[in-house]
Amino acid sequence: MAAKSAAAIRKNSHRSDHFFQKLIKHPKLPFAFALLFADSILVTLIIAYVPCESSIKFIILICMFLLFSNATQVTGFLEGERDYSNLKGDTGPLVYPAGFLYIYSAIQYVTGGQVYPAQIFFGFLYMLDLAIVVFIYLKTDVVPWWALSLLSLSKRVHSIFVLRLFNDCLATTLLHAALVSIIYQKWHLGLVIFSGAVSIKMNVLLYAPPLLLLMVKAMDIVGVISALAGAALVQIVIGLPFVLSHPASYISKAFDLGRVFIHFWSVNFKFVPEEIFVSKAFALSLLVAHLSLLLIFAHYRWCRHEGGLFAVVHSKIIQLKLRVAHRNPSPTNRVLQTDHIVTTMFVGNFIGIICARSLHYQFYSWYFYSLPYLLWKTPFPTLLRVLLFAAVEFCWNVFPSNSFSSILLLCVHLIILGGLWISSPEYPYVGKTTYKSSFEKKAR
Repeated sequence: MAAKSAAAIRKNSHRSDHFFQKLIKHPKLPFAFALLFADSILVTLIIAYVPCESSIKFIILICMFLLFSNATQVTGFLEGERDYSNLKGDTGPLVYPAGFLYIYSAIQYVTGGQVYPAQIFFGFLYMLDLAIVVFIYLKTDVVPWWALSLLSLSKRVHSIFVLRLFNDCLATTLLHAALVSIIYQKWHLGLVIFSGAVSIKMNVLLYAPPLLLLMVKAMDIVGVISALAGAALVQIVIGLPFVLSHPASYISKAFDLGRVFIHFWSVNFKFVPEEIFVSKAFALSLLVAHLSLLLIFAHYRWCRHEGGLFAVVHSKIIQLKLRVAHRNPSPTNRVLQTDHIVTTMFVGNFIGIICARSLHYQFYSWYFYSLPYLLWKTPFPTLLRVLLFAAVEFCWNVFPSNSFSSILLLCVHLIILGGLWISSPEYPYVGKTTYKSSFEKKAR
């Protein structure tokens, strides 16, 4: 009996040693759980103890202003108003799609219009979003375990979520959820969630060009069209009460691409004189830069292994011809690498951020969670990556922004983009079959 007992103790000890050895060799997962636990405590303390006279300026005032301004717009909707041009609040006319109204109607109903319970809801939302992002980082395995802590080190992002209650937080969380679905090649589900995010705030459309490219690479034309149709159907259903009654008003207000933001609140182009900032020429030049950078990255980086963007488009035309001719009746789908999906999505959005005419403080949530990933995709040394991350965070915490902080932010953004340009692109597909040869065989 004693011998058996000793053997059992040795066996359990061996298992315990093996478990701790695995933790030492693979610390990322336990560190991720520890990070989420620590951040949940931090969020709880912020909600409970950060007063309005804190060093974070105007926190409670802005929080109340935003919530009750939204409530004014929501109240009009709940009272039966369906003309978007008549839905106005203290912050001005309603400029968000109908999903925003539904979400904030629910928040107003659950919280009774009180700030504190709304903060608790957004605290849970922050933790959910962080958990989704950490999961994405674990799936890609690009960032070292200790660098995951950067995801919890933003003073500004904590403020955006739990102290200001911006709808950007809801849209960002849904976007990250859509990205998880896409990582698992659930394209139709991903597009539905993506469309839901767009219905809350239009900034999510910055991800649309890289997402469309990924869909074209992964699916045949029929699959792409059906996924896009599903996303369009979501928008139609969500906006139906307004589309049926006042379609022109809804589309022009909810999807206004020509809005001019106030120069004072610009974080990225404060150094540009206001008369230039509000001009159509400046907006057009940024749009040209945006589209040009997307095309350059798509052709030379994201489609490099296929022979360029035009080769991908040509291959899809061949696919369509073969299918019409019944020589290839079955759909031709390919599985994309997780790293390729996340890199393409994050870089595409980052290009949109750089070329945005105005970034307000809440817009930081649009791309903050991609920063560590993007930095570790560059060939820069680790110290420079951390310094660039700190510089971005510094710029977003200067209030009000000034010429120096906005120039610094633009320079740091361009340095990161340059690092992404010179980095080695990942192979896009699961399996090493060459892209061209697979289509050559089908065309024969």
